[in-house]
Amino acid sequence: MFFGSVALAEAEGAILAHSAPLTGGTAKKGTVIDTALLARLQQAGLDTVTVARLEPGDVDEDSAAARLAAALVPDPAQGHLVVGQAFTGRVNLNAAGPGVAQVDADAVAALNAIDPSITLATLPPLTRVGPRTLVGTVKIISYGVDEARLQAACDAARAAVCVQPVVLRSAGLVLTEVPGQKSSLSEKGAAAMEGRLRALGMELAGVETVPHETDALAAALRRLPGEIALILTGSATSDLHDVGPQAVRVAGGSVNRFGMPVDPGNLLFVGSLDARPVVGLPGCARSPALNGADWVLERLACGIAVGDAEIAAMGVGGLLKEIPLRPQPREP
Repeated sequence: MFFGSVALAEAEGAILAHSAPLTGGTAKKGTVIDTALLARLQQAGLDTVTVARLEPGDVDEDSAAARLAAALVPDPAQGHLVVGQAFTGRVNLNAAGPGVAQVDADAVAALNAIDPSITLATLPPLTRVGPRTLVGTVKIISYGVDEARLQAACDAARAAVCVQPVVLRSAGLVLTEVPGQKSSLSEKGAAAMEGRLRALGMELAGVETVPHETDALAAALRRLPGEIALILTGSATSDLHDVGPQAVRVAGGSVNRFGMPVDPGNLLFVGSLDARPVVGLPGCARSPALNGADWVLERLACGIAVGDAEIAAMGVGGLLKEIPLRPQPREP
């Protein structure tokens, strides 16, 4: 692609590289200079303009962006994405509904290494999204790119971006209370969890409050509605055999892991009961602020397995968000 300053007489058919003043207006950059625009540029007293001119083997920015987006999302319905129209070399990829972003990071890195003018920016993998959330944006930086490099980028990152939609539509919540606990604490926890579920397009199917005792909690779990069972105890879970995890076992379920390398959110446990996931929530789940429980709940809601390996991998980027009112700050 040619880029540079040319005499006005040689500019017809080229792309105006920078906006130019006109009598009574402005010629916008990116405009193809036709006969009418050429005449107006002459009337404005310009002798030269900076232009871009595609050469054989080049693809214009909008066509290139559209081709790359089509390669990234070959089936928008299956990928749960809305692919926008190309404009000024950009195509946006928006979520069609709630879920988590699925991004092949290696493929995106390979695409971005092919040509500095061919780019894709995305959300981090497994970021929660809602309807119309911007998941990724294709941007062709120059006015045209080499067709062979464009094809290489398309091949490198084919089907590299999608949204894993929410597949579980409801959850039940059991709250336990210790003697002397204020009822407002349970109400706060229920409200925060209902908000989280609503953001995922899910329903809070039922809430039950019981004493902080193993048998009472186990009985509540057996009758709890919803496709995911959530437990928020009045006293923090301190061991794999504490009231919360033990109640899951007494109810006939299993506990797969206690503890996670995400802070806030350390004191979380996960398990299963009657083929549905069980999440023992950390105390920080009473706040709507992001914590480790969000990462676990979002993935489970989307049908993504969350086991030992998945939770262990959450340590890199594990939040580390200080809470000003925390009784025991992480740093003195």
